[in-house]
Amino acid sequence: MKKSDFIYHLPQERIATHPLSRRDESQLLVFDGTIQDHQFSQLPHLLPQRSQLIFNNTKVIKARLRFTKTEGAKPIEVFCLNPFEQSVEEAMEAKNEIRFECMVGNLKRWKDHPLHLKLNEDLTLTATKGERSGQGFIISFTWTGSYTFSEVVNIAGQIPLPPYMNRDAEEEDVERYQTVYASNNGSVAAPTAGLHFTPKVFQDLQHLGHERLELTLHVGAGTFKPLGDGDISAHEMHAEEIIVSRQWLKNYLNHEGPKFAVGTTSLRTLESCHWIGVKLMTTGRFENLGQFDAYELDQRITTFQAYSALLDHLESEGISSLALQTQLMIRPGYSMKSTQGIITNFHQPGSTLLLLVSAGIGESWRDVYTHAMANKYRFLSYGDSSLLYFNR
Repeated sequence: MKKSDFIYHLPQERIATHPLSRRDESQLLVFDGTIQDHQFSQLPHLLPQRSQLIFNNTKVIKARLRFTKTEGAKPIEVFCLNPFEQSVEEAMEAKNEIRFECMVGNLKRWKDHPLHLKLNEDLTLTATKGERSGQGFIISFTWTGSYTFSEVVNIAGQIPLPPYMNRDAEEEDVERYQTVYASNNGSVAAPTAGLHFTPKVFQDLQHLGHERLELTLHVGAGTFKPLGDGDISAHEMHAEEIIVSRQWLKNYLNHEGPKFAVGTTSLRTLESCHWIGVKLMTTGRFENLGQFDAYELDQRITTFQAYSALLDHLESEGISSLALQTQLMIRPGYSMKSTQGIITNFHQPGSTLLLLVSAGIGESWRDVYTHAMANKYRFLSYGDSSLLYFNR
């Protein structure tokens, strides 16, 4: 399989660069073998009885920091990607100093001197450039005052909108490029399938007997990295941090109805935990998940068995939650284990997210996207939504 197998024409005018005035007024395409058009506010009535919806409650941080050397000069932009040798949770709570892997804009303007940003009377942020790493540099941040790093970036930074929006963040983006249920700081991109949910939709879900389950995967900038030309297996998946929690494992295992992931990040978390559990059962190792581990492990173990093994391990070790990393690549040929379907937006051509959709519904993805294009659906992060039932 090559990148060219997952290309469709996406005109610039079909990319939603701003949100609708109301979150739940977006269109909702439902695919269950046939294609139907609805409004997102109707979702609770369209789901099977007693469905469980699984949400990623990560919260987008203001990860773009702009340092200006002199008034009127082009700023040097430091985009925080991942904490260096530390979990996201630890990094967000750090005080006075932290190291991050960062991308740097206007790099030529930054020599070897530290950059300073005075934010208020007792808070000055300093950035010192270190060695190259991955997509950028290891940047050491230090700051005055008794602030956590989460508080620092909230004061100093800007919301990191996806590059395809081709604009700076505006005031409305602070609220709208964030789900209404976001709670755990750490992402540099929103789990955008969740942007459509409103308190009214949640009220209707509860009234109709559907269940809500939250978990955490901190979304990295690598989610926007396109596939390279040639064989898709040559693409290096970015590592993302997931939180494995006893409580959500219990809630998942105790629910007997249909299950739907809200967004690709929720699904990636669920599927990753399946394989981490399988690895624990078959090798005795409780560890991070590699890009192709899932394709080499025992395919006969059910998610119920794998999750039960994870829960037993956490309980026996007295651990309530633990951060692990996943590089899982979900591509055509992969069989979904943890849910009956997914609620998700419409994704970029030639992206790993489109690979995931193709793995779930097969070649029907072309029919779905052709229909969405013909019926004026809005695409990408601020675009419309879909409810896709997986092939079984």
